Amino acid sequence: MRRVTLEDIYVHPITQKYVRRSGMAHAISVAHNAYELAKQYNVNPDWAVKAGFLHDIGHYTWYRDGEWDYEQYQRFDIHPIKGAERAHKLLVRLGEDQNAAKEIAHAILFHTESALPADGFKRTPLQQVVHLADENDKQPNDAHHYRHLNKKEELSQIRVLDYKLNKENLLTGS
Repeated sequence: MRRVTLEDIYVHPITQKYVRRSGMAHAISVAHNAYELAKQYNVNPDWAVKAGFLHDIGHYTWYRDGEWDYEQYQRFDIHPIKGAERAHKLLVRLGEDQNAAKEIAHAILFHTESALPADGFKRTPLQQVVHLADENDKQPNDAHHYRHLNKKEELSQIRVLDYKLNKENLLTGS
């Protein structure tokens, strides 16, 4: 049984502040991608969706003079590290299984190359799913972070994912 739903995560003020900062439409799209990829990689779809949704919760806003400073972002960003910590804390507060919270946090930590060790690191299947789900949604000039949905559509998409996950949970008994 799922302890924490995606809607529980979505409505939390921490999520609203930090996921919205990096693009709620992008987060929801990555969560959808992660759901589909989880089936292909035979990983827990609940964990994949949660990690996909929260993967950019650690983003800092790298603005200089009102414009996104991509150079500073590339040089100094540690969003996977901050995001893994922030997501883990949020999930535990919401009552998520501690092992699930840990695995989801690791998937967030390793979703992008900026946090990977230099020599031959191999992602777990869950980490690979989140990485690919994010890559599949990327657009030139980081435009994927600037897409918007209205809040009603966001919640509708979140509920669609929760419905799919609940249905999957009933079928598998996990």
